[in-house]
Amino acid sequence: MSKTLIPKINKAVFPVGGLGTRFLPATKAIPKEMLPVVDKPLIQYAVEEAYAAGIRQMIFVTGRHKRSIEDHFDTAFELESQLEAANKKALLQVVRSIKPDDMDCIFIRQPSALGLGHAVLCAENLVGDEPFAVLLADDLMVGEPPVLKQMIQSFSTAPGTVLAVQEVPREHTSRYGIVSVQGERAYAAVDAIVEKPAPEQAPSNLGVAGRYILSPGIFQSIREQPRGVGGEIQLTDGIAGLIGHEPVYSLRYKGARYDCGSKEGFLQATIDLAMANPELTQALRDHMMEILSNP
Repeated sequence: MSKTLIPKINKAVFPVGGLGTRFLPATKAIPKEMLPVVDKPLIQYAVEEAYAAGIRQMIFVTGRHKRSIEDHFDTAFELESQLEAANKKALLQVVRSIKPDDMDCIFIRQPSALGLGHAVLCAENLVGDEPFAVLLADDLMVGEPPVLKQMIQSFSTAPGTVLAVQEVPREHTSRYGIVSVQGERAYAAVDAIVEKPAPEQAPSNLGVAGRYILSPGIFQSIREQPRGVGGEIQLTDGIAGLIGHEPVYSLRYKGARYDCGSKEGFLQATIDLAMANPELTQALRDHMMEILSNP
């Protein structure tokens, strides 16, 4: 009997068409995904995570005023020439490492901001009939191995739609998609998923983080769902439509998540990643000690 061939995850979709209103006025002219955490924009952290997981085709679903994302992953001939002429080899390597030679970047426009489900639908023709990853740059994920790689490793043992989940305070369930799962294993089958339930209606305290592996069946499932509030097309509803028809799993990943769609999460990520940077650790520590000693 031949062994079943596990499909490979070759493509990652990055929905980056949102307006980032919680960071106005900073995001009036700059995409929220280009806001830097220490020395990298949010979108670069997400792309690097996908690349570390073995993915080489990056699909960006963009909107108006998002051109700087495309420019960031393009070749900057003038900058590279100046750095090369000045013999600034380290900086030149930093610039060139943003887009490795074996990585492809494809950009497609989301004509209207109709929700995350709609953004995923916009990538259908580029994804084709194969499983793919979705990464939300607002959620900066730090793990070892990287969170998406953990998900792909689990997917290789039992393929299906995979949702990254974490335990959240019961009083915060209305901020997340909440799943009900079978058993207590880290990689578990999902019974149900509910979008932002009130604490007393939540089936658990396992909240979905901004990382997904989706089967191609998600496209038809999204199309079959009624639109939500404001006419938005919800990805959560599409995933719910898959349950009972094909495998859907959750993975309690090992690592940290920073909600960089909020100012609090953005600041926490900046401090923690700066503290993890050997060039900045001592200066930041000294500054924080000075602040704490002079309240």
